[in-house]
Amino acid sequence: MGKKLSIVVPTFNEAGNVGELAKQVAEAMKGLDYNIWFIDDSNDETPGVLEELCNNDKHCHYHHREGEAQTGLATAVIEGFNMADGDFLACMDADLQHPPRVLRPMYAAMLSGADMCIPSRLIKGGSDGGLNIVRKVISGTARWIGKLSLSALRNISDPTSGLFMFRKDMLEGADLRPVGWKIMVEVLAMCDYRLIVEIPYEFQDRNSGESKISKSATIDYLKQLTDLRTRGRNHDSVLVTRWSPDFTKSMVEKYCP
Repeated sequence: MGKKLSIVVPTFNEAGNVGELAKQVAEAMKGLDYNIWFIDDSNDETPGVLEELCNNDKHCHYHHREGEAQTGLATAVIEGFNMADGDFLACMDADLQHPPRVLRPMYAAMLSGADMCIPSRLIKGGSDGGLNIVRKVISGTARWIGKLSLSALRNISDPTSGLFMFRKDMLEGADLRPVGWKIMVEVLAMCDYRLIVEIPYEFQDRNSGESKISKSATIDYLKQLTDLRTRGRNHDSVLVTRWSPDFTKSMVEKYCP
């Protein structure tokens, strides 16, 4: 197949999660060419845990940013994208609410010809059961504000989840200026692509640690949407297809059994 996947994982005080994440990614990507890039803004013991992990696992790399944590998750992800060497790039959270097992069907979607694969909690076979009612309301509100604000998000069922995979060459010429947390919104608005595949996934309970959602993150998101309304590209011709659970399984068997 000859396609390498780089998985970018921003971390902020996730010492209790990174080892388990690397283990589950290894299980999900068994037999496939991949690596993980942890971009770390932690102020606890996470850098030491990452250093030990990377010394023992050739698939893992990390970069600790000093004094940059306040610039937001999205800038960490962009830095990871620039450092990564994969043909395909993925972004996922460190807390295991994005289950690593979904990486294999995402990779199959990319091998089938997609420019971008976005797992969705909101299509047949998906679930947002890992969110409590307050988080569901916040997530749903953010999702619909985004859809109303940006045409690039309107045909995407789950555009604010932060779990996605895409061709690295989509970054060429893209004027990415992310703020806050919603890096996928920036990629959808500013990159050039033709085909998006959505696959179902089940959002999980957090493995350990605490949620990083805050009032400032909400303000950053609204600023980002306002900015992208003037900068964003036209994506009216983009095709979005949704795979059923059975079809997703058949495509994994075809492209990466």
